[in-house]
Parts: sequence; structure tokens; C-alpha cells
Amino acid sequence: MENGAGNGVAVAAAAAWNFAPNETLLDLTALSVRGVLGRVKAGMVADGGGARAVVPMGHGDPSAFPCFRTAPEAVDAVAGALRSGEHNSYATSVGLKPARRSIAKYLSRDLPYELSPDDIYLTSGCSQAIEIICSVLARPGANILLPRPGYLFYEARATFNGMEARYFNLLPEKDWEVDIHGVQALADDNTVAMVIVNPGNPCGNVYTYEHLAKVAETAQKLGIFVITDEVYAHLTFGERKFVPMGVFGTVVPVFTLGSISKRWVVPGWRLGWIVTNDPNGVFQRTKVVDCMKSYLDISSDPPTFVQGAIPKLLENTKEEFFNKTVKILRETADICWEKLKGINSITCPSKPEGSMFVMVKLDLSCLQDIKDDMDFCCRLAKEELVVLLPGCAVGYKNWLRITFAIDPSSLEDGLDRLKSFCLRHKKPTK
Repeated sequence: MENGAGNGVAVAAAAAWNFAPNETLLDLTALSVRGVLGRVKAGMVADGGGARAVVPMGHGDPSAFPCFRTAPEAVDAVAGALRSGEHNSYATSVGLKPARRSIAKYLSRDLPYELSPDDIYLTSGCSQAIEIICSVLARPGANILLPRPGYLFYEARATFNGMEARYFNLLPEKDWEVDIHGVQALADDNTVAMVIVNPGNPCGNVYTYEHLAKVAETAQKLGIFVITDEVYAHLTFGERKFVPMGVFGTVVPVFTLGSISKRWVVPGWRLGWIVTNDPNGVFQRTKVVDCMKSYLDISSDPPTFVQGAIPKLLENTKEEFFNKTVKILRETADICWEKLKGINSITCPSKPEGSMFVMVKLDLSCLQDIKDDMDFCCRLAKEELVVLLPGCAVGYKNWLRITFAIDPSSLEDGLDRLKSFCLRHKKPTK
């Protein structure tokens, strides 16, 4: 017996195995919201006595709260698809045609032209849509323009595919508009696309028609595609209404990424889409569509029964459900805005008008013994059982992203604990 082996066979030394880790993958955890939140919560010990619950204000999944329960029509659609026995097989790589036809009809309501089922490609949530787009557009030397602050999953997928990620700024003093001049300065002959997120994650902003027109004109002049992440489409509760980037598809070719995850509050159902908003056929002529179809042939599909449920889910969900969700988000956004005004060391540049988030600036000069945004969030979680996302997770160091898509009473409790934490760590005045 050698090295503990009981069958007489020597256990090979680790050095003998022909494996070395993919260093790129090991580094990508830092770009993952899950990874960062895992670090934030690592030192947190839940109150065993049950006196205080954990307040989750760090991620965009309110489905655990009863007030954000999905529409019964959506549940009935999925249950019906399962019971029918017609959706137990593999789907086509681009997705079931009835589902794609329904999504095309649903999205066309906001556009000046009609989408066809052939413009729709189904994915396993919006995350896989990002993965596919970054894989399709990648080529040696290519770069992609991303917003800062932003969802770093784009950088992770771009980096994994060998693309360079270049960041343009969103301007907090202008309701987080795109810095158009910054985009123009960053782009070169190897730039393939720029990404916008509307309504905004992590900023809670909603872009006007006029600003989106400027984005389209800029991209057209630069000869680059626009990738618009609209997973929070129609989750708006301020003065500005949602305008899809696809409205400008005749000006510049647009990839629209979306899903049922947020508007229906079912992120676990994993059904998203890529839409080619391209009436001029640029994606066809450049063979981008061919590349996307080829990628889908070698990738996984969203569950067939969820695809089978989409026509009834879209057709039968009542407007009252959407109105209720928006009403709660408006209420919680108001709570967040008002309570943040009374917390020292935190500044909120603008009231959120969409999505589920708001970005706030952390003034470390007002606090003692807090090193940075990550340290702030780790200690807040440990001391107050309140989970926030540090700004470093969205490319904005010493800022915080606060999720207000939780039960209103839990939000008030969480913000009160945040205030207590800041007061406790307030730097004494001289």
C-alpha cells in the first residue's frame, strides 16, 4: 500500500497529470456578481435566535418575496405546457417557432416595423445571450465598448473570448447618460460593437428617445453595432417611458437582448432571447447571423417546456400584474430615495426611474476604519446582516449598488440598519 491506496496501485503524484488551470477562468470570478456577493457574505453569521433576518439588497432577484410573485397566468402556461406532453423533446437550435413568433409579435408593439420569427433566437436567459454575442463578435484584435458602471459579465465573456474590453463612462451628473465623446475617443478600426443597458443596471436610469438617437447616430458613424441589454424593459416608474433601441434599427444594426426573467420575475425559468433589429439586412450580409446560428448548434437550449409555454404566457398575462409590479417598485424606489437622504457618508446623484437598482457614492472621509467599498459591504453584512453590492463589482470603486426590489417593510428595515452602521462608524468630529 502506498500513499493510502489499498489496491496496491501507486497513487500518481499530482505533477504527473497533464493539466494546468485556465488562468483566464480563474481570474473571472472577480467580475462575477455572484462571486463578489459570496465574498461579502462570507463573514456573515445569521442570527440564530431569529431576532433579525438577513436583508438581501445586493442582487436583482425579488422572486422570493410574496409581493413579487409571478403572474398566475405564467404559472398556468408552464403547467399546461408540461401536462400537454408535447414539449418533452429537444427543440430546434434557434428555438421553437411558436415561441419565436409570439416574442416577435410582443416586441413589435414598441417598434415602427414588424419583427419576424426569424429575427428571434432563444437563449437560456439573458446571460447566455451575452455569451453568444461575445463569442460571435470575437476575432483576433477585436475590442468592444462597455459602459462604466456596468454589468461586468460582459467583460468576463469578452475576455474569455479574447476580446479587449474598453470602457466609456456613464455620466452621473446627466442621469447616467452615455459619454458620447468618450465613445468616439475609444473606438478604432478593431471596435466591433458598443453595449448599452436600458433601463439601467446598475444605475436605475432610463434613456430618452433623443439620447438613444445620439447613440445610434454615433455608432453608425463609427461603423459599429449596438448591443442593447433590455432585460428590464418596461420596468419604469418615473417620468421617462421605456424606448427600445430597436426603434433605430434602420440607422444602425441593433442586437436586442432580453428575457422573461425580470418583467415576469422568474429568473430561474431561464428563457431569454437575442433579436436582430436590422431592417436593412446588415447582419445577413456580414454573416453575423450565420455565425450565431452555428454557435447555437453547439450550445445548450432553454427548457423546451418553457419555450412551449411562451405563447400563452405572453398572450394571457394581464396588465394588472405588470402595473402591480411597477407600483411596488415605485414605492420602494421612493422609500430608498427618501431614506438615503438621511444617511451620512452616502450620496445618491439621481432618483432611480427604472430597473431595480440605484447607485450611491460612498464618502470614506466621513468614516473611520473603513478601507473601501468592499470592506464597507463585508462589515455591513457581518454587523447588520444587510447585503449590498460594492461598486467594484460594477466597475465603480467606492460606490454601492442598492437593490430596492424587495418587500417594502424589509427595505425600510435594511436602510435603517445601513444608517445605524454609518453612524456607528462615523469619524468623530474634532
